[in-house]
Amino acid sequence: MAKAATPLPQAAALLALADHEGRIAVRATPGARGESLAIDGDRLLARVTAAPEDGKANDAVRTLLARALGLAPSRLVLVRGATSREKLFRILP
Repeated sequence: MAKAATPLPQAAALLALADHEGRIAVRATPGARGESLAIDGDRLLARVTAAPEDGKANDAVRTLLARALGLAPSRLVLVRGATSREKLFRILP
């Protein structure tokens, strides 16, 4: 039996975390048991099942964030944090 999908935060709540340049800070946890996206105060926490190797976890975080925002993953660019848990994504117009 398939596991039910975890509900994602509303796009408006996620956009409220973005700065004036459309950047969103994310704390990523790769190698998690399941995928989730949660708002913790003024931080966005992303848990992904992908391993932190060859950019797989970065791609998984980008895809999860894009799905929650209702955007194509190509509209999110990783600005900082390719090898760090603390990442900064920019939303392209």
